[in-house]
Amino acid sequence: MTSPQQRRQPRPQPRHRSVLVAVRSAGALHRLLDVLPVFEGDGRVVTRFTLAPGSDFDVDALAALEHSGARTLPWQEALRTRHDLVLAASPKGALRELSGPRALLPHGAGFNKTVADDGSAGVPSGLDPHYLLTDGEPWADLHALAHQEQVSRLARHCPAATRAAAVVGDPTLDRLLASVPHRVDYRSALGTGPRELVVLTSTWGPESLLARRPTLPADLLRVLPHDSFQVALVLHPNEYSGTGDFDLSRQLAPALAAGLVLARPYEEWATLLVAADAVVTDHGSTALYAAALGRPVVGAYDGGHELISDSPMGRLLAAAPRLTEAADLPDALRHALKTDTRGHAADAFAWQGRALSQLRQHLYRLLGLRPPPDGQPEARAFPPPSTVPRRPVAFAVRTDVDGDRIAVDRFPTHTHEPVHHIAAEHPAAGPRQVQSAAVLWRRAAQTTGPGVHATVWTAGGWTAQVLAQAPLCRTAVAVLTPRRCLVRHRTAGLFSVRVEPHHEDGQMSYADPAAVASAVHAWLSAGPASVAVPASLVCDTGTLTVRVHLALPEADDVDYEI
Repeated sequence: MTSPQQRRQPRPQPRHRSVLVAVRSAGALHRLLDVLPVFEGDGRVVTRFTLAPGSDFDVDALAALEHSGARTLPWQEALRTRHDLVLAASPKGALRELSGPRALLPHGAGFNKTVADDGSAGVPSGLDPHYLLTDGEPWADLHALAHQEQVSRLARHCPAATRAAAVVGDPTLDRLLASVPHRVDYRSALGTGPRELVVLTSTWGPESLLARRPTLPADLLRVLPHDSFQVALVLHPNEYSGTGDFDLSRQLAPALAAGLVLARPYEEWATLLVAADAVVTDHGSTALYAAALGRPVVGAYDGGHELISDSPMGRLLAAAPRLTEAADLPDALRHALKTDTRGHAADAFAWQGRALSQLRQHLYRLLGLRPPPDGQPEARAFPPPSTVPRRPVAFAVRTDVDGDRIAVDRFPTHTHEPVHHIAAEHPAAGPRQVQSAAVLWRRAAQTTGPGVHATVWTAGGWTAQVLAQAPLCRTAVAVLTPRRCLVRHRTAGLFSVRVEPHHEDGQMSYADPAAVASAVHAWLSAGPASVAVPASLVCDTGTLTVRVHLALPEADDVDYEI
């Protein structure tokens, strides 16, 4: 029987368990950050990070670690320390030298490619005995895999490693699934509107889309109408690390100027997949996540030695329509809509929506702890994208005037499409584009700082001044609000223009007033010198049909500060 003094003594607190997250690249770090919510709310677990040497892509990993606010250990100190659990997402390098139970997670959506001059020839990256075994034995105490198909392939290439294998699902996929309800928010942040968002995905290496077809983003933007399509590019983190932001921006400059969305390598790529209407991909496994979301997939892999043909990615590409020329994308998208991509993703991801719960029990077993009793960890939705694509400042505009109905398609000025006129934003467009434009527009400033000494143009004054200074300009347009413009035509005169929003399924969509301005310009140019107002037009731009009203200029519009 215990004494009163013994009963009053506080219970001994369990010692902290140390979890070391060993990182070789930014991509591996991103994968591991999606796993760490299994420990959220547990004060017994202390997490530290270390950068393992030996990767060509470790510079961005170090920057990503610093940005995350994580506590880090120098590699040599990590080697000297005994850890209660070591987490890694790559079997390569000196990770096996770290002391403590080790858990290995896959780096990406499965094992779909080989890497030349790395490990055993022809063996899928991630399944190579050269990296998975030490003295014939697996160095990982847990080899967490996303699907039983991966266990079967592991058994084929490295049977000894299956002793540590467990199917837990994919935490990154679970975050994607949790993000689906936020799709409208993501598209709003990207400025997609009613357009079709086509996302290009490129892996890294000599057979990647960006290496084989570096001009494809710009080629697509050159042939796809701006008001019908938005184009985005998702690159493998290794491409960012190997090339760098500066050179990527320089190489992609024509596409970025035309409105390309270049996703940041952490989290933002996933929001683009959720927001996408379709995905164009090489042999990188990112497309399997898009397939799991049910997105149509178009192949743009030109063949080579890296793709494993009997992998889930190989089977997905075999079933998907293939894009040869940029102009063929609309036809390829129509064919892609007929293919159910989810069936191919089902071979890559088990336990969909439950990966953290499955992984939790295995990791706590290695820690020698009972998981906290209060609930299961839940995958968090990705935050909205922060990248804002550039708004093009000049367009080559194709118009079709049929009575009071005008169809407008806008392209970059370097398009090969037949067009009616050039339209440019003044003064943002360059001098050459401004001097050659038939339509010049200017958007009103949103606010004017209080107490600032300033001289501003009125809409009426600016439109008159532009026509006087730009002899090739036929129409000057002051965009006052998304619904209001002041239009001055060189021969037809001055008009107030009102644009009705497009209504569909309880939602309102606004046409770009600059596109409507080109429609009004084409209609005025095709008609008589004297225009009877009020007049009502119908403008088709992209997927939107909006009604446009012309009237005599209103004083509020003429005096509007721009």
